[in-house]
Amino acid sequence: MEINTSQILKGTLEACILQLIKNKDMYGYEITEQLSNYGLDMVAQGTIYPLLMKLEKENLVVSYLKESNFGPPRKYYSITEEGNKYIFNFKDVWKNISTTITEILKDD
Repeated sequence: MEINTSQILKGTLEACILQLIKNKDMYGYEITEQLSNYGLDMVAQGTIYPLLMKLEKENLVVSYLKESNFGPPRKYYSITEEGNKYIFNFKDVWKNISTTITEILKDD
């Protein structure tokens, strides 16, 4: 049975996006590029935009337009206080879960 990396990433991608935006306001393509730089090049732009809309709907990010030297204005995303709380809590949960999973999956 083949392991689907995208399926494994699905639940953690929102947190990765929030952390990137926490470090610096970004637009969609820039987020995709940053994820790719970290080795998540299998994440398509078509995946990022629905997630950004979901995060905005949940008040974890806000968007604003900013002029670009390379065409029309770009839609940038900025993390909200709710988003900061979410990422703080996610990191704590992730640490516990990843430690447990690593322990379970370690070689004998």
